[in-house]
Amino acid sequence: MADLHLTIDRAAGGIAAQIACELREAVRQGRLAAGERLPASRELAKDLGLSRGVVVEAYEQLVAEGFLLSRVGAGTSVAPAAGRAQREFGTSPPTCEPYYGRRSTTPELGLFPREKWLASIRRVLTALPADALDYGDPGGVPELREELAAYLGRVRAADVRPENLVIVGGVAQGLSLTVRALAGQPLQGGARKDLDWFADRVTRPEPPPARIRLAVEDPVSLRQLPLLRTAGADLVTVPVDEEGVDVRALAATGARAVLLTPAHQYPTGVVLSPRRRAELIEWAVATDATILEDDYDAELRFDRDPVGCLQGLDPGRVVLAGSVSKSLAPGLRLGWVVAPPPIAEWIQRARGELDLGSPVLEQYALADLIRGGGYDRHLRRLRREYRARRDALVRALAEHLPEVTVRGVSAGLHLLAELPGGWDEPSAAEAAWRCGLVAEPVGPMRRAPGPPALVMGFARLPVHRAADAVLAFARELRELRELRELR
Repeated sequence: MADLHLTIDRAAGGIAAQIACELREAVRQGRLAAGERLPASRELAKDLGLSRGVVVEAYEQLVAEGFLLSRVGAGTSVAPAAGRAQREFGTSPPTCEPYYGRRSTTPELGLFPREKWLASIRRVLTALPADALDYGDPGGVPELREELAAYLGRVRAADVRPENLVIVGGVAQGLSLTVRALAGQPLQGGARKDLDWFADRVTRPEPPPARIRLAVEDPVSLRQLPLLRTAGADLVTVPVDEEGVDVRALAATGARAVLLTPAHQYPTGVVLSPRRRAELIEWAVATDATILEDDYDAELRFDRDPVGCLQGLDPGRVVLAGSVSKSLAPGLRLGWVVAPPPIAEWIQRARGELDLGSPVLEQYALADLIRGGGYDRHLRRLRREYRARRDALVRALAEHLPEVTVRGVSAGLHLLAELPGGWDEPSAAEAAWRCGLVAEPVGPMRRAPGPPALVMGFARLPVHRAADAVLAFARELRELRELRELR
């Protein structure tokens, strides 16, 4: 049985996360080999002077991540797959949590509920008839559409019928198809296989795609803009203030549609105020416009229950797009669009013509997870964990960088850190990265000028590492400032 040497900082809090982190690194670095047994949770708790529940929580986390195996009567041991990964790829760098690129909004993928998902997959495979594994409805399997319609009505106060909900490959695809529908881009009306039609298509130039003027928030995520333009959007920007999008400025753009993140605006973190919600609906009615609501971070609200979606106020003028990319994993490529009937029908037809719909097995599994309550329980766990990580980062910034103003902490996986005037955003972001923090400069996301700021992610920052990382970050920032002054 393994003799564990764990370093625990009791003053830092998050003891279970610290234990999980130490054990995870021991597996990655080969100090715990595949198949090696770990002490029983009761024994380890006694050795560490902790309650057994804390050790059980750490073990359960690593079982869920696939690092450990736990069997009744056989105890807890290192999973074979974890050992293979170490042998094939070598030891990882000496950081406790993996960083998946420099995106400040990527969730902690180690929190994916592997056991719950596996149980749903097993139930689905046991019960599904063989025909259910054929090409499905391109709009999504009926079971998932029904479960999501009920879930969104219960949790997001949405006004949804299953026939107006289309399953898509994430919010990006949903928004792209919605813009194409609003722009009036034609569909082929079904697959045609005759050679004359094919020859005509390859010899005749395509007509220019239809366009629509679409307003987006300022600042805005740069990742969305290319796909929106490709889909047929001529983009105009509308400023965001402490209440959300400026509706008067929106009205002056002449836009026929607007894309918003009202639950937790990216990158500022502002929540759209009730007054602005009412003004938006009035603008849409008066101009016969459409509101595209990216339900960004809506389920990860920390200070109170999630705010109801805009779609519930006017389902005939609001298109609601959401996904499980934050709550489960981006790699599942599962999202949805709730839209007025003409748009929903267009998107469903487009999916049938473009890619024949989403994988059916994952759709059935998600329906099972929602139906059995596992998805709700998983979200409650995520909120607890992300709230703790957010609080640790906010505390550390207040202690070590009091000159930084923190905003937008009510929800989501990121916060906005406003820097003192004259500080250089790119240099600060690079310094944060060197210290184990994920940060992105806000300047490139703005059209109108604004104070220097960083978007800082906390989803992958363990509670017990926040203080040290921010302290190192503060030292680097002050060194950069001193170098500038010397020049």
